[in-house]
Amino acid sequence: MIKAVLWDFGGVVTSSPFEAFNAYEAEAGLPKDLIRTINATNPDTNAWAQLERSTVDLDTFARLFEQEAAALGHTLDGSRIIGLLHGRVRPQMAEAVRRVAERLRCVCLTNNFAGGGLMADQGRVSEVRAVQAHFHAIIESSKVGLRKPDRRIYELACETMEVEPVEVVFLDDLGVNLKPAAQMGMTTIKVVDPDDALDRLEAVVGFALR
Repeated sequence: MIKAVLWDFGGVVTSSPFEAFNAYEAEAGLPKDLIRTINATNPDTNAWAQLERSTVDLDTFARLFEQEAAALGHTLDGSRIIGLLHGRVRPQMAEAVRRVAERLRCVCLTNNFAGGGLMADQGRVSEVRAVQAHFHAIIESSKVGLRKPDRRIYELACETMEVEPVEVVFLDDLGVNLKPAAQMGMTTIKVVDPDDALDRLEAVVGFALR
């Protein structure tokens, strides 16, 4: 029996930052998906991983990220990358979170960074806070010093929700983050198309989410 739903935030509850990455790459004359390639290179120790574990500040991240791009033969503005992360809340996902929270344990598990903020867009701030209010807990990599796909952060999530992995369904937009959760026994849903993901989630939890 499913007792809890674990949600990634960016790319699941909000729109994917990958579109913004691609737009910047096109603007700067960089190869498509370069930023994703950098993030996938040395993923446990690279600038992105260090930022999400709060072992470097934003300025250091920007410098390190630029160095990683240079190692691949490209020049970019590391300080621009942070601003590309803030998507808009997907209304159907916000409603699904609300309905899940009424019946099951509902927790957010997100890789994020200290000092990222919610941007100056007050409309987005309100949207995000409204969704966050429904989560029974929010587990942030920048605060716990662990990040997906480290198995320990999934164990922490289960402890927080007071459930066993087999009682959890986990939604994330990255397969690399879903793999360890599945190995632990969680039901996993990769979010590519939000409506398709909600179809699958409804089938798992057994009640309507829209």
